[in-house]
Amino acid sequence: MSRSETTSAVREPQVKGAISQFIKHHYRHFNAAALVDAAEAYQRHLDSGGVMMVTLAGAMSTAEMGLSLAEMIRQDKIAAISCTGANLEEDLFNLVAHDHYERVPHYRDLTPQEEQGLLDRHMNRVTDTCIPEMEAMRRLEGALIDEWTRADQAGEHYFPHQFLYRIIRSGALKQYYQIDPKDSWMVAAAEKDLPIIVPGWEDSTTGNMYAGHCLSGDIKNVHTVRTGIEYMMMLADWYVETSAKQSIGFFQIGGGIAGDFPICVVPMLHQDMQRPDIPVWGYFCQISDSTTSYGSYSGAVPNEKITWGKLAVDTPKFIVESDASIVAPLMFALILGQ
Repeated sequence: MSRSETTSAVREPQVKGAISQFIKHHYRHFNAAALVDAAEAYQRHLDSGGVMMVTLAGAMSTAEMGLSLAEMIRQDKIAAISCTGANLEEDLFNLVAHDHYERVPHYRDLTPQEEQGLLDRHMNRVTDTCIPEMEAMRRLEGALIDEWTRADQAGEHYFPHQFLYRIIRSGALKQYYQIDPKDSWMVAAAEKDLPIIVPGWEDSTTGNMYAGHCLSGDIKNVHTVRTGIEYMMMLADWYVETSAKQSIGFFQIGGGIAGDFPICVVPMLHQDMQRPDIPVWGYFCQISDSTTSYGSYSGAVPNEKITWGKLAVDTPKFIVESDASIVAPLMFALILGQ
């Protein structure tokens, strides 16, 4: 095949699959229509040469978002991720301990005594799913302490996601994999060396583990794991470099620090670094079940972000007010043409 033929083949319109056809036929109004509009605008943003940051709040990894998110990463539909420490670690918990998880469909009816029974069995509940401490958390901790202490003794410093990348690439946990690694978004991210921002990593299970090992003296230098301020500096460098060539969109799943932290890089560059030349975010969408209320950032309408210098008047803006565990895989299916 000639180079021109290859180029022509790449540019052919993507054939839409059954899921996309179903959505386009049935999702015509209200939040359903917003889902379609936002997904199509996401694709237009990419088609025009832009890139996308995706932010993950809540427990999206325990909701097994990797089933769709990993393919988005592999197909270069995502250029960077901002997530909580919980989402960072829980994708790997699921990777190495999936068969030991327990689902509790009747979680709304549990008594305090039944909750205590789960604790006694070291089963940590996230809504309807229980994460097994020994098979998930302690298994990952064993690999992490090896990497943490090795870096500590060598005087090296890495971000939380970089330590997990090192573990994935070393194969230290491969013998424990209980799902197909193609369904792990962290494995896909490690393969792409995707930039990941993890604000507030200290507020996570592995962050607590790290603090404990610092307190016990296993780790001598607390700065062996780099901090949130350094994450903002890293993000600023990435944003400046990337936005000079491509418009950067912002796709927010849920609320909280995973979205609040990275979106602020633009006003920080404008106001604190005196760089008014830096472009604002070129697309914005939030999947949220937070109701608009007084003082709620997660529930604030996108236009409020204009006043903070995060979005422009003409930035495409969307809110899909629904459950992200339902909406995000459908939007990703549309974007992937499934």
